[in-house]
Amino acid sequence: MSQVFDVRSFGARGDGETLDTDAINAAVQAARAAGGGTVRLPAGRYLCFSIRLAGGVRLKLEEGCVLVAADPARHGGAYDPPEDNPHDLYQDFGHSHWRNSLLWGEDLEDVAIEGPGRIDGEGLTREGPGSRWRRQAGEFPLSMVGLSAEAMAELVPERAAMIGQGNKAIGLKRCRNVRLSGFTLVRGGHFAVLATGCEDLVIENLLVDTNRDGLDIDGCSRVRISDCRVNTPNDDAIVLKASMALGAALPTQDVEITRCHVSGFDPGTVLDGTLGREQQISPDQDRVTGRIKIGTESNGGFRRIRITDCVLERSRGLALETVDGGTIEDVEIDNVRLVEMTSAPLFLRLGARLRGPEGTRPGALRRVSVRNLSGETAKADLPVILAGLAEHPIEDVRLENLTLSFLGGAGEAGVEPAQLEDAYPEPRMFGDPPAWGLWARHVRGLVIEGLALSGGADARAAVRIDGQDMAAERFAGR
Repeated sequence: MSQVFDVRSFGARGDGETLDTDAINAAVQAARAAGGGTVRLPAGRYLCFSIRLAGGVRLKLEEGCVLVAADPARHGGAYDPPEDNPHDLYQDFGHSHWRNSLLWGEDLEDVAIEGPGRIDGEGLTREGPGSRWRRQAGEFPLSMVGLSAEAMAELVPERAAMIGQGNKAIGLKRCRNVRLSGFTLVRGGHFAVLATGCEDLVIENLLVDTNRDGLDIDGCSRVRISDCRVNTPNDDAIVLKASMALGAALPTQDVEITRCHVSGFDPGTVLDGTLGREQQISPDQDRVTGRIKIGTESNGGFRRIRITDCVLERSRGLALETVDGGTIEDVEIDNVRLVEMTSAPLFLRLGARLRGPEGTRPGALRRVSVRNLSGETAKADLPVILAGLAEHPIEDVRLENLTLSFLGGAGEAGVEPAQLEDAYPEPRMFGDPPAWGLWARHVRGLVIEGLALSGGADARAAVRIDGQDMAAERFAGR
């Protein structure tokens, strides 16, 4: 039986006023030195800067425990500085650093954070600098074009402003056998969880109600995310990425996302049960986000991804996006329910932003199966969109038993959208597409079996399929 190390035995007060950083770190190191064990945080409010996780150590947040992120401006301390990373050219600051987090671990094995307590990122910042990539096309969504310089400076601060700040709740780099289970996480900063280059990662039974990204999985293998409730009106809820943050185009592979519920209600209102709806717009000037997504960072590619038995509510729809040279392949989506969509129910995009090393070429998006996607109450304001490139079409997509509702209402036929090869991928990039229910362009081997679409009066066609070789098509319109 592993030893238990109570943080109060190391001087932690848990009074919400005293900084308990040193006491908790001392308990973690004592457990590590003993060959592993459980660090126990009993009921209390533990105000902290960076907590450094250790291999073989389980952090147990007991009922009534709240681990609170301190504020450098108020609490006389600082988070661990962001480590040097020579590979930070092709992704933003937040993706490129891990130590500037409330809890972080690097090159560890057998690590766990368990509830039922809470992590509150009260003192974290949700902002951070963009990438240092010199070619700026595709760096930001087209919906942000009209933002003033002042607004952009607030959303994307200079790097010097980040020193001493914490901008993630949990940062994990090259860790193995990690379990995050049973706790609540609120106000998580830029990322509630950022896991990069990790293997054998289990995330289960979390309640995440946060002010930017929820669960970000970057260049990881063998990941299971199950039974999580993730609310993120300002950014993506559960998102798989494959950036260059570790200096190589690592794939994200063998991932299962199951029985999760994601949404875009007002921050904090899933936690308190009120499900607030006042916020209408995300920082990218599009409607509130939520959603489950693959991309946008897509250098390393994605394979063998399974998304099943999930709910997306007051949320943008499912998105599979590769624009930086990686390949998305062998994706299975089954039994996903959509409620009150704020964008397209399903968006597949193969583009050519090519934010990567010299010589990066467009990747591939192929072998995608979407079954039993239901949204009788979705009321999406954009259609299902499958958009490849003329020279690099999306390949082998099967859509089976899709039942979706749309707002509709366009008074005239949609214009032919521009190709926008190097633009940031978002469904809104194409304006009003030329169909109100499903629009596909540059897709080879598209099979549709069972497509029921409903919506308001609209001058556009229900379905339009351009520039592809479709194997079969059977659908029921309104």
